[in-house]
Amino acid sequence: QVVKPSGVHLKLVLRFQDFGKAMFKPMRQKREEETPEDFFYFVDFQRHNAEIAAFHLDRILDFRRVPPTVGRLINVTKEILEVTKNEVLQSVFFVSPASNVCFFAKCPYMCKTEYAVCGTPHLLEGSLSAFLPSLNLAPRLSIPNPWIRSYSFDGKEEWEVNPLYCNTVREIYPYSNSNRLLNIVDMAIFDFLIGNMDRHHYEMFTKFGDDGFLLHLDNARGFGRHSHDELSILAPLSQCCVIKRTTLLRLQLLAEPEYQLSAVMRESLLQDPLAPVLTEPHLLALDRRLQLVLDAVGKCIDTFGEATVVANDTTQPQSPAAHRAKLDT
Repeated sequence: QVVKPSGVHLKLVLRFQDFGKAMFKPMRQKREEETPEDFFYFVDFQRHNAEIAAFHLDRILDFRRVPPTVGRLINVTKEILEVTKNEVLQSVFFVSPASNVCFFAKCPYMCKTEYAVCGTPHLLEGSLSAFLPSLNLAPRLSIPNPWIRSYSFDGKEEWEVNPLYCNTVREIYPYSNSNRLLNIVDMAIFDFLIGNMDRHHYEMFTKFGDDGFLLHLDNARGFGRHSHDELSILAPLSQCCVIKRTTLLRLQLLAEPEYQLSAVMRESLLQDPLAPVLTEPHLLALDRRLQLVLDAVGKCIDTFGEATVVANDTTQPQSPAAHRAKLDT
């Protein structure tokens, strides 16, 4: 019903007959296209298939911190233009020289006709992400990521130049005495696997307190370059040298040949209406990056010892066999 005005990419809020809502992100880049090497992460495209793939990976890692997301093929004429009551949205539809139905947005940044999205001629791929409960029902906070990147062409943040930066973070509440730092490491591992460099904030539900889980929202800048592994994304892990035991067990399981991450992802993504969601090079990159994560953990253990690095986040750690059974279900 409304064009979402924030951010720099066009997004739609769709309202359903049962009053449910979802965020629609349209296709802006074809699956086989890699992000150009000269693109900075903050001007990269947002990819609808990255949102879908991130949801599946989140479940496979057993984080379950990404809202349900699914691919959809939408008729922009019949399902948006002809049903919307939003006059602003109606006014930004046009027919392109190729006779495709297109629309753009009115917002502060990249919202001009040259940034429009177009059907072929009416059908448009996109991702649908379920809305979180309203802030009245489930209040949440948006918190700057301690490992936020510089959003300028030549600037550097302290963590990028100071290998001991984590010592500073550990002195700051709530990273000093809660599971927050371990959750940040989980998020960094997740972002490294999908290649997302754009995690400037994270959100949390307030009702769970300082030890609550982090919401992994806005993953559309993932899966841009399968040929490059951005190791700086792993800075929270490599600088702090801590990881949850449950996370490590899951990663070790997904590195075994019979539960290879790429194979599990490939099978999971076949359930989506827009399958294939990822190209084969992106799937294979997951295996390579997973090994790099395990290598980083191994270096930490060699330096500081397993007792210091691996945090026992459960009183009854599951055995690898139990994890296998859980993955099978």
